[in-house]
Amino acid sequence: TTKFGAPVGVVTAIQTVGKNGPVLLQDAQFIDLISSFDRERIPERVVHAKGAGAFGYFEVTKDIRKYCAAKLFESVGKQTPVSVRFSTVGGESGSADTVRDPRGFAVKFYTDDGVWDLVGNNTPIFFIRDPTLFPSFIHTQKRNPATHLKDADMFWDFMTLRPETMHQLLYLFGDRGIPDGYRFMNGYGSHTFKMVNDAGVAHYVKFHFKTNQGIKNMAVDKAAELASSDPDYSIRDLYNAIGQGEFPSWTLYIQAMTLEQAQKSAYNPFDVTKVWPHGDYPLIEVGKMVLDRNPKNYFAEVEQAAYSPSNLVPGIEPSPDKMLQGRLFAYSDTHRHRLGANYLQLPVNCPY
Repeated sequence: TTKFGAPVGVVTAIQTVGKNGPVLLQDAQFIDLISSFDRERIPERVVHAKGAGAFGYFEVTKDIRKYCAAKLFESVGKQTPVSVRFSTVGGESGSADTVRDPRGFAVKFYTDDGVWDLVGNNTPIFFIRDPTLFPSFIHTQKRNPATHLKDADMFWDFMTLRPETMHQLLYLFGDRGIPDGYRFMNGYGSHTFKMVNDAGVAHYVKFHFKTNQGIKNMAVDKAAELASSDPDYSIRDLYNAIGQGEFPSWTLYIQAMTLEQAQKSAYNPFDVTKVWPHGDYPLIEVGKMVLDRNPKNYFAEVEQAAYSPSNLVPGIEPSPDKMLQGRLFAYSDTHRHRLGANYLQLPVNCPY
């Protein structure tokens, strides 16, 4: 049938005047078919282009109402649907999954108060603390504009000229720099956020997703071999595990800091290149996230998924973190470019 539901007599040939005559403009089915084909690809993400997605739920296991009034945390046992996208950062959509690169860890919570997006990475810190540097930093992860080749000189020029990158560099070039797929790594909100309870009392918080599968990393030699023999290794591993009933899960924790503690802190608690010591701000359990469904249509449910740190719900607010403040605009803006002005009406992004 046509897209409007009308039957089509012949679906394998275009209408012509006679057997070998010219084609007819009245063949609306062909025009619709070819015009849709011409437009079916959309721009890939500027960063995090290569990724995998899955769906599941988040279940509250501990009461944190003293910190947060958000409805998804209102009672122990409450479940909230989620969609999750894991990704590499610098490579194109056809690049290998097993490169040494941070991994994106984005979670969309479909809450009673709307969509909350926690858009983080598998590292608790980031390379830079000022969003003005972000375009230059990402350009060093991409191809040289003259040679169209990856350029290690660009990468190391930036890193050595910006000493704040050292913390993330040590993490990246350590054992966790190449995770074994997406199931065996932690996720972090990275930034500092603000939680507000029903009484209006605020705390600054950091989010931690700890994998319940255990940390598992990949040796350099194996990663290099898989980059050629199975470049989609991480996507395949996640899809097959869920398909076989091995549902991956993560436990969500927060670290909480009072406003008074933030004012007296010896370091900037809003600097994303730093962590909060667990001895001073211990992990507080919140709940468990389980992924139990693969996407039914990758393009509709993963490629068109739009995660943005600006998607917040009552009880969760941004902090003065400069990188977070820059991302609040940038993500929604890139979605408008990539998906169109009405991207929030796409089913995967719609709050209801």
